[in-house]
Amino acid sequence: MRNRNPFRQIGGLATAAVLLAAAACSSDSGTSTSTPPGLTTAEVSTAAAGTASASTAANGGGSIDTIRVPDAFTAVTVRSLSTPTYPFKGSDGKYHIAYDIELTNATSSPAVIEKIDVVDAASPTTVIDTYSGLRLVDPACLKGDDCNRLRLLPRTRATNTEIGPQESRIVYIDLAFDTEDQLPKAVMHHLYGTAIDNPTPKAMPVAVDYLAGLFDVSAGTPRVIGPPVKGDGWVAVNGCCMPGFAHRGSMAQFNGMLINSQRFAIDWKQLNQSGAFFEGDQTKNESYADYGAEVIAVADGTITSTLDELVPNTPGVLNSEDPVLAAQLTINNVDGNFIIQDIGEGQYGFYAHLQMGSLLVKPGDKVKKGQVIANLGNTGNSSVPHMHFHLMNGPSALGSDGLPYEIDVFEYAGQVDLTEYRAADAYLAGTFSSGRLATPEPRTDELPMSLSIVNFPG
Repeated sequence: MRNRNPFRQIGGLATAAVLLAAAACSSDSGTSTSTPPGLTTAEVSTAAAGTASASTAANGGGSIDTIRVPDAFTAVTVRSLSTPTYPFKGSDGKYHIAYDIELTNATSSPAVIEKIDVVDAASPTTVIDTYSGLRLVDPACLKGDDCNRLRLLPRTRATNTEIGPQESRIVYIDLAFDTEDQLPKAVMHHLYGTAIDNPTPKAMPVAVDYLAGLFDVSAGTPRVIGPPVKGDGWVAVNGCCMPGFAHRGSMAQFNGMLINSQRFAIDWKQLNQSGAFFEGDQTKNESYADYGAEVIAVADGTITSTLDELVPNTPGVLNSEDPVLAAQLTINNVDGNFIIQDIGEGQYGFYAHLQMGSLLVKPGDKVKKGQVIANLGNTGNSSVPHMHFHLMNGPSALGSDGLPYEIDVFEYAGQVDLTEYRAADAYLAGTFSSGRLATPEPRTDELPMSLSIVNFPG
C-alpha cells in the first residue's frame, strides 16, 4: 500500500510507527488580555487574586492552592487527564507544556464548544493560547498539522464540536513559550459555547462562557537524562507535540483510567550516510541503518521488568493491519521485547521493540548511565526497525502517565522535511537529508522535537 503510515496505534499504544509527527509544538507563544464576557473586570480581579499570594503565583511567588476558580454553573465540566506537569525546553528553542483535559457535558441537553482559551490562572484575562475552529475539528487535517485536537473517548477524531448529553470529549493541549519568564505557574480554561446555564428542568441552551479546570503546570522540573542510543543521524519520529501522530494522540483506557503514557515518547530511527533509512533489500531488517544498534541506559537505575521472546517482524508489514499477526497481539507484547528501568525519583524509562536475544539485563539488575542494555529491533506492533523510548511516572508501560524530560547533550543536525516524510511508504524509502544543517549545533538539556535530526555522543 503506498503512503501508508508504518507506525499506527493499537489499543491506544502507538507502538511503533514511524511516519511523522510535528517538528515542534506549534502553539502561539504570544499572549493577549481580555475580560471574559461572563465576568466584569472587578470579578476577574477578585477571582484571580483569591488571596494576596495568588495574584503573584504566575510570576514566581505564592501557591496555586490560593487561586480560586469563580463560582458558576458549568454544564460542561473540565478535568485534567494528566498528572500536574512542568515545562521543558525543546530543540526548537521554545519552552513547552503539554497535557490533556476531559470535557464532560453533565446535563441532559446538548452543548457546543466554540472556543477554549487557556489562560494564566493568576491573571485570567491573560490568554496564553486559543483552541477553536480547525484546531479542534478539521476533516482535511494532515499528519503533523495543528488540528483535530478534540477527540471522542479515548482518541477518535471528533467530527463536530457538539458534546451530547452525558458525553465526554478529550482535548490535547500544547503550549509553547519563547522565554522562561513567560511561563505560568498554573492555567485555567475559559470555555465559550452554548449549553444550559442553570440546573432547572426547563433550561434551554444559551450562549455561555466561564472559567474552569485549574491545573498546575509548575509541579517540578524535567528530568535530565542521557540519550538511549549512540551515534549520528538519529531522527526523533513521532515526537512532541502534534496530536496527528502516534504518541501525542495515544490516550487509552487502561487500569481503570484514561491515560497517555506516551505523551512525550520518541521512536528513534537512524539515517545512513546517504540520508536514507535503509540500503538494499527493504524487506530485510539487516538492510536498515539502525537494526542491531546498541541501546543504552539513560541513567543509573534498577531494571524492574523485561520481555525477550518475540521474533523479528518482516519490514513493511504492520502487525495490527495483518489479520493473522493482529490476532497474536496482546497488551503484554504490543510493544515488542522491552526493558523498564527505575531511574529514581518515581520515574521509569521504557525501551521498546528490542531485538530478541539481545537483552543484557534482567529484573533486579543495577545499571549505569550509558551501559549497553540491548540492541535495537523490530518486534511487537512495528513495521520497520526502530527504538521506542519514553519516561513515565510508574513501572507499568500501560498504566503510567508520560513525563516530559530533556537530554543532557547532543548535536542538533536539522529537520526531516515533513512533506517528504508524509510521502514515504511503509518501508520509509527515500532520502531525508534536505533539511540537514551544514554544521550541527551543540545542544544541552533539551528534548529533540519531532523529526529533529540529532547526533549523540559515541
